[in-house]
Amino acid sequence: MTQTYLDHAASAPVLPEAREAMLAAVAMDANPSSPHARGRRAKRALEEAREMVAASLGWGGEVIFTSGASEALMIALTRSHAARRIVSVVEHEAVMRHVPGARSLPVGADGLLDPHGIGDVENALVAVQQVNNETGVMQPLGQIADAVRKGGGVLLADCAQGAGKIAMPDCDMAAISGHKFGAPAGVGALLLRDLSLIAPSGGQERGYRGGTENLPGAMAMAAALKTGHGCMTEALRLRAVLEDAIIDAGGEVVAAASPRIATIGSYRIAGLASAVQLIRLDSAGIAVSAGSACSSGSLKPSRVLTAMGMDDKAASEVIRVSIGPDTTEADIARFLEVWAPMAAQARQG
Repeated sequence: MTQTYLDHAASAPVLPEAREAMLAAVAMDANPSSPHARGRRAKRALEEAREMVAASLGWGGEVIFTSGASEALMIALTRSHAARRIVSVVEHEAVMRHVPGARSLPVGADGLLDPHGIGDVENALVAVQQVNNETGVMQPLGQIADAVRKGGGVLLADCAQGAGKIAMPDCDMAAISGHKFGAPAGVGALLLRDLSLIAPSGGQERGYRGGTENLPGAMAMAAALKTGHGCMTEALRLRAVLEDAIIDAGGEVVAAASPRIATIGSYRIAGLASAVQLIRLDSAGIAVSAGSACSSGSLKPSRVLTAMGMDDKAASEVIRVSIGPDTTEADIARFLEVWAPMAAQARQG
């Protein structure tokens, strides 16, 4: 059976350049913290990877390597010197689990946060996604950054879905995840405007993260960013082809009028549960998701979609299709070949 992979937002295939860099790092066979010649060589390679990550992202501040965006967000949220935490209601669970009792910022039916409605942010860490992982909606982080800074707060941007694809936002801290743009799973980074924004913890990474540095992961992530994720113009074209067909078939495009990243789209068939859609698509060799990959096994409705005003039933009928650099028009056609008859059947009752 031909396999069609349309779940790049969950994890992107490892790029050949990242694989080669990872193997080169493994061959060094030394701990970057060791003082001997082999250790110093590994340390130089680690620092070169750090510089390459910053340069590829156009980031002028500090780079702390982590195990992924989830750890980067945890470090920022638990070790920021800010006295309060404020988060948008559509943040990833990697944010929500660390901010019990935090003030929430609502979004509209379009999935967008109103920069003028942020309110009091003095001495607060404000966490807002660059790109929503379920809908692809891009927040107006430029305006949000202005409001947060004017109010005396600090802005943390979850850039897991945007890094390596679109420009980094104006923010004080950002989290990225390598496996979203062609590096292997298990490596990411916390980007900081200045190290003084968080409390040190001792250990490696300039005293801001403990544990032996993941040199293969760091070098692979640097190589993936330098290589690039592919043509976003082509991704936008492919998504337009997909969404035109979905609308023609009677489906709904979630947040269709909102600014969205070209690589992610969410779609609803009224009357057909997403779980049923996933099973039928998977049996045909087509990989997509329902909401976040981290919670797609849950029977609970998407918190993101309900925050946008969908009722539980409608939210349970949405699937996510995400495009990568190797996605072709034939992949889109194959998806529609299976999905369109399901939509027609659902319309007939």
